[in-house]
Amino acid sequence: MPGTKNAKEKIVWIDGRELADKTEILLLVYHLNFACLLIRRADLDKFKAPKRMNFVIEIEKKEDLKELPAQSTIFSSSSELLKLAAKAGHKTAVLCRIEDEASMNFAWREGLNYDYLIAEFTSATNIPLELLIAKLQSTNTVLIKKIHSVQEAEVVFGVMEAGSDGVLFTSETVNDFVALDQLLQRQSVGKLKLVKALVTSVQHAGMGFRACVDTTSLLKQNEGMLIGSTSDGGLLVSSETHYLPYMDLRPFRVNAGAVHSYIWCPESKTAYITELKGGSRVTCVDTEGNTREVVVGRVKTEVRPLLKIEVMAENRVINAFVQDDWHIRIFGGKGEPLNASCIREGDELLAYVCERGRHVGIKIDESIEEK
Repeated sequence: MPGTKNAKEKIVWIDGRELADKTEILLLVYHLNFACLLIRRADLDKFKAPKRMNFVIEIEKKEDLKELPAQSTIFSSSSELLKLAAKAGHKTAVLCRIEDEASMNFAWREGLNYDYLIAEFTSATNIPLELLIAKLQSTNTVLIKKIHSVQEAEVVFGVMEAGSDGVLFTSETVNDFVALDQLLQRQSVGKLKLVKALVTSVQHAGMGFRACVDTTSLLKQNEGMLIGSTSDGGLLVSSETHYLPYMDLRPFRVNAGAVHSYIWCPESKTAYITELKGGSRVTCVDTEGNTREVVVGRVKTEVRPLLKIEVMAENRVINAFVQDDWHIRIFGGKGEPLNASCIREGDELLAYVCERGRHVGIKIDESIEEK
């Protein structure tokens, strides 16, 4: 029975075949957010993994199929053994080594017969991986690439936007497993609760420095960033993806706000806009509250007229300073982009509200007041 793909969740298999005596690494793997461990059939009784963790079992002969846990995932490079495993009701994962065009074409055709295709590449280029992704994108075969570094995992997950469905990770270093776990947490699609906020005041605030946050991603029309003057909330400022009469769109940009502003970042942290630089990571939020992490390419700061927009959201007063111009958009209560210079008292905007109190961007329990 083919595996079901989920474009948002990346699969990570930890290769434990060489880790039978690596107690420190195994204990760490058991406590991190990894769900699958690849082991040899002979070692099945040696691993005491938590119940939430599933085993992928490598077999080498017919006898290995006896007395296996029900509905195990069976791993092999032998099509004969995998067919027997499938008849016994197990999911199947085939390993294919790819070194040229012929082996690549064999791999994707062979992979259609199984739940998982494990691709091991002999060259560093991602071109054959891209071709496999294209061949398997409309199928139920789950594509997993064998890798040896966290940096490679980040690249593999991003190839052709969709990326590989997962990775088989091999390492002997404790720090590598911690870093991979952190990467998975950063790349996961999160959710924030956005609320409708009532505009109570709009004031021209004179000249000041404002910053555009340019990212290495292409942002969607319903995406933006959370900007606020205080740590207890901000407004959802739109990406530059909507009609501009005098210039081309900048789909990588959010004309964020004044330089003193907080901007929300991954792991529920905030940063001052002035702290951002190329390589920083910030949170991109859409009008439904879905979040993703994006990388800053540059921050462009210039003197511009500013507008202070103050709102009431869940009995909390929050505000944001943005450039006082028609082409700056802030999302309205229904998710519609509103021109900043046209926003008036009584309008509704999308806002995020949280508990106040930050120290170097990290939430702390402290008596603090910001106005």
